[in-house]
Amino acid sequence: MTLSKLVAGNWKMHGVSSDLDELRAISAAAGDYPGVDVALCVPAVLIERAVRAAPGFAIGAQDVHHAEKGAHTGNVSAHMLLDAGATLTIVGHSERRDAQRERNEEVRAKAKAALASGLGVILCVGESLEQREAGRALDCVTTQLAASLPETPERPGSLAVAYEPIWAIGTGRVASCDDIKEMHGALRRCLVDRFGPAGSGVRILYGGSVKPSNAAEIFRTPDVDGALVGGASLKAADFVPIIAAAAQG
Repeated sequence: MTLSKLVAGNWKMHGVSSDLDELRAISAAAGDYPGVDVALCVPAVLIERAVRAAPGFAIGAQDVHHAEKGAHTGNVSAHMLLDAGATLTIVGHSERRDAQRERNEEVRAKAKAALASGLGVILCVGESLEQREAGRALDCVTTQLAASLPETPERPGSLAVAYEPIWAIGTGRVASCDDIKEMHGALRRCLVDRFGPAGSGVRILYGGSVKPSNAAEIFRTPDVDGALVGGASLKAADFVPIIAAAAQG
């Protein structure tokens, strides 16, 4: 199955009102590549302003709570994100799994709640350098995915999986295309095992120091249906060439 590419930016804990000019520039340029789905996941406090700054452009969140409401100080529900104008959210990013000690079960609950509410979901998985060097990368990542996926294929077209080798995030290191091909193929099999034929409709993104200089090669790799981009998504000059590469790949 040929899937349209998704290029999503993750601004992480970057961005204030003055940075919305970059978002406007990215949104305007994305219109030149109608075959590529483009989104930016911004800090929660920027979501509503980002939606107003770029009407019709996909704005996402970087996390979501699994509960609809309640005594969860500092957390944001899926309905709150939708109310602010978000159309998707990241769940299970390695930085949250590490710093906030998020478990697979929490990630699964978040993904289920977001999908049920109507949000798209980018579910992140990835191995550490220690696991990679020990030859355990495939087993670790597929086990992580299986434990983080919702039990049922609720709106599978609205779910994407992002493979982000932890050792490549923000380090400038990138997995080889052979390693990406092997991992994405294993993730595809895991998705089909869980969801049946619907698993073929779940996009698998690569993340980990994606930049204009390596994007084209990455997008030509089998089973790479897009990218989750960190630092290079903060500036239109860096992010737009990645979108262009996705359009060609």
